[in-house]
Amino acid sequence: MKSDNSEEVFPVVDEYGTVVGQATRGMCHGGSMLLHPVVHLHVFDSEGRLYLQRRPDWKDIQPGKWDTAVGGHIDYGEDTLSALRREAREELGIIDFEPEFITSYVFTSSRERELVNAFKTIITSAPCPSEELAGGMFWSLGEIDDNLGKGIFTPNFEEEYKRIIRNHKDAQ
Repeated sequence: MKSDNSEEVFPVVDEYGTVVGQATRGMCHGGSMLLHPVVHLHVFDSEGRLYLQRRPDWKDIQPGKWDTAVGGHIDYGEDTLSALRREAREELGIIDFEPEFITSYVFTSSRERELVNAFKTIITSAPCPSEELAGGMFWSLGEIDDNLGKGIFTPNFEEEYKRIIRNHKDAQ
C-alpha cells in the first residue's frame, strides 16, 4: 500500500508566506501546528461544473473523501506557481491552463495549519486522474450544495467552497 512520505521537507511560513524555516511532512501533519504552504486549483468546465478528486484511502489526511481538483504542498525552495503547475500535471495531467489567483488564507484543523493559495481555471478537455488519486468527476454546484455537511467532502474543501466558490457567482 502506498503512503505519504513523512520525511518529505516542507517550508514553514508566516501568515504572509515568507519562509521562516523547514519541517518534515510528519512534523507538519503531526499536531505541531507549523504553518506550511499549499496550492489549490479549482477546475471548472465550460458548463460551470467543478471537478473534484477523490482522495485515496492511503492518504494520511482525510482518506477517501472528495476534495479540490488539485491540491498539494509547496516543496521547500519551490515557488507557488511552479508548485501549482507541478501538482496539476501530476494529479490530473493538466499542462495547458491559465491559473487565476483567488485568495490566500490560513486553514486550521486539529492536526495541522496550512497557508492555502487558491486558484481557479476553466478547462476544455477532460482531466486524467493519476495513480495519486482515487478518481474524480465534475459536479454541478447544486450537487455539491446538496452534499455539504454529510461527510462526503473534506472539511477544507467545504470551508473553501462556502467561502469562495458558492458565494461568488463570478467564480467560474
